[in-house]
Amino acid sequence: MNQTEDSKEAVEEVPEDVVQLCRETFKKTAEYLHGELDGTIEDYKLLENMNRITINKYSEMKSTAEDIAGRLQTLNDKYKQLQPFLDQIDQIEESVNTLEQAAYKLDNYSKRLENRFKNLERR
Repeated sequence: MNQTEDSKEAVEEVPEDVVQLCRETFKKTAEYLHGELDGTIEDYKLLENMNRITINKYSEMKSTAEDIAGRLQTLNDKYKQLQPFLDQIDQIEESVNTLEQAAYKLDNYSKRLENRFKNLERR
């Protein structure tokens, strides 16, 4: 016998139930791999959706941060415009405190003077 005849005999000698089992095994393996690939595809779709949502969220956060930065700059500009007036208020407060101290001293002096005058009148 030659090699070709041996392989024909080997193919012919395989029982039909073994062939059927092999076909079933290949079919089930293909179904399993197809299921695994479908699961992987769904995972990638989920990641893609999550990335899209994250991009949108970060875009909203960027817009909000830019809005806050703009408002903060406006507030700082207004504060700079008010600074001379705030400095004047501080100066006025210092002057009022000095004037108040002078008024207390004058009041004390006038009371002492009044007491001396009363003492002089009694004599």
